[in-house]
Parts: sequence; structure tokens; C-alpha cells
Amino acid sequence: MTSLLINAFKRLNLSITPQIRVLSTANSAVISNVDPSSALTVTKKDWKFPPVYTKPREVWIENLDSIEEQKLGLFELHPSVYAATPRIDIIHRNVIWQRKYRWVSWAHTKTRAEVRGGGRKPWPQKGLGRARHGSIRSPLWRGGGIAHGPRSGKTHFFMLPFHLRVQGLTSTLSAKLAQDDLHVVKDLEIPSEEPQYLADLIENRNWGPSVLIVDDSDFAPRNITVAADGLAHVNIMPVYGLNVYSMLKHDTLVLTQSAAEKIEEKLLHHMNSVTKQQQSKFRIDQV
Repeated sequence: MTSLLINAFKRLNLSITPQIRVLSTANSAVISNVDPSSALTVTKKDWKFPPVYTKPREVWIENLDSIEEQKLGLFELHPSVYAATPRIDIIHRNVIWQRKYRWVSWAHTKTRAEVRGGGRKPWPQKGLGRARHGSIRSPLWRGGGIAHGPRSGKTHFFMLPFHLRVQGLTSTLSAKLAQDDLHVVKDLEIPSEEPQYLADLIENRNWGPSVLIVDDSDFAPRNITVAADGLAHVNIMPVYGLNVYSMLKHDTLVLTQSAAEKIEEKLLHHMNSVTKQQQSKFRIDQV
């Protein structure tokens, strides 16, 4: 069977270049071709929690130092984080949670004690044949107070269970990758701080009208910070601020290579550890 396959490849004039796996100290491995003319590398990682039933997903590492797209190599993503089955119901629950925990209702109605007038009894209790009333500002009266109405400063804050927040992130990342809306770049270094350079780069690569850039640190390079500040539809966010609502609000998600690794590491840790403390009743100091 092996000889038949080799003969078939020879008939197709396909040259098979052997590959060598070189281990590095960064807990990852780089597969490079023996042919020195080929610059393509595949970054493979030795995960603490390796995938069992599914294969890793490979994505291209792109550049930002030129408007034209260049493929710098292949990068492996863990399937449990970036190739999970998207749960639309959990994504929806995360969106509702994020929209409600920052919503404060300022609707306000006055009670009978706060409306103007009604300091005396409108007519005697007995003798006139009329219904008994003690104030014209009773909720029964037109212009009176409101019973059980909304009072301002009402918060709708609640905490979504911890495992649903983790699964919401994995579902959204997986949906972005499946729709080709997730891109991995080497770093955020761009040669110019002009917003037009970043706008041309986004248009040239068909990244969509709105882009969310995520880095592993909250100290982004000056050029991309100034350029993104001049574009209302481009935002930069650190890894610790990544959330479902922001990812859905932007058409394209751009991760640096270090950010993709950190997201992977944190989510795999939470998915494979005991989270009873995080899933307990909400406390102010809860992570």
C-alpha cells in the first residue's frame, strides 16, 4: 500500500520535503522544512491539557508592517478553545448578562407623599353621601401619587454562572474562527502612526468595517495606538478585558500570537480545574 502511494505521488510530480521537529524552551515546537529556500514554519505546542478527540486547528500568522498580507508561518490553536461547538444560547445569555449588569434604570415616579397638594381632607367623612377620601393625592385620584411605580437608581446587576462565562468565550472564539473572522498576527508593530495606513490595511485584507485588536498587554505600541485612535471602528483591548459582547460587536477579531496563547492557557486552566469557589454564590471579591 505504501509503495502504491509513493508511485502515485511520483506520477503527480510532487516533491515531498522531509520535515524536522525542533523543540524550543518556550514549551512549543517549530516544524521547519529541511529545504533552506522554504521559510514556512509550523509552530506546534505541547499543551498541559492536549486535545483527545479532535485535531488542533492551524491558522496563518500574518504581518502588520506592510499593507500587503504576508504569511509568516502556521500557528496551532487548541480545539477545545477555538474549535468548540458554538452554543448560541450561551452566547445570548452572555450578551444579556453584559447588557444588564451595566444598565441602571432612572425611571422615577412620585408617591402620594411626594406629589404636590392634598394637605387636607377634601370633604367630611360622613353626611354628604359621597365616598370616603382623606387626600386628593391618593393613587385613586387623577394627579395623585403612583403606587408601586418605578423608583430611580434601580440596578439590574446579576452574575452569570462561571462555567457559562467560560463557555461563552470559547463559543464566540470558535464561531469567529469558523467564519474566518479571527486572524493571528505576529505583533502590533506598524511603520506609521497615520490612521489612513491602518484603514488601507483593513480594506486591503477585507477585515470588515469594524476590527477588535487584542494584545497580551495593555501597553500597545505607539504607532498602532495613535492610528487606531483616529478610527472610530478600530479598538484595542488587552487579554484580561476580552468579552463576548465586544467580540460580537466587531466584525473581525485580530489576536497577537502571544494573546492567542494567553487566552488559550487561561481558558484551558479554568475548563480543567475545580471551579467550586467561582461557581459559589456571588461575592464582591469573587474572580
